[in-house]
Amino acid sequence: QVQLVESGGGLVQPGGSLRLSCAASGFTFSRYAMNWYRQAPGKERELVVAISDGDGYVTTIYPDSVKGRFAASRDDAKNTVYLQMNNLKPEDTAVYYCKPSSLVPSGWGQGTQVTVSS
Repeated sequence: QVQLVESGGGLVQPGGSLRLSCAASGFTFSRYAMNWYRQAPGKERELVVAISDGDGYVTTIYPDSVKGRFAASRDDAKNTVYLQMNNLKPEDTAVYYCKPSSLVPSGWGQGTQVTVSS
């Protein structure tokens, strides 16, 4: 059974940074791409970052609004994927989720709340 546990969220002032973590289990983590999503209040969930599998993993950042500010990484030894968020803005306020590639049947974790506010 796939389990996804996101952590690291919190309240941060505009311009601040947070590093989110997602611990995954129940599948062979190293073999699959992982994705970070977010869902802001009243909005649909959106894909933020996709990180490929393998040692030479590649990250793809989707919303233009976070390019240059967000970066993802993974540690296959720890079955964990990270999302480093810098220069946070109020519009980054959302619940952040991780999810493996669609090749891995899974639900959603509980997410981690990020609130950017002064």
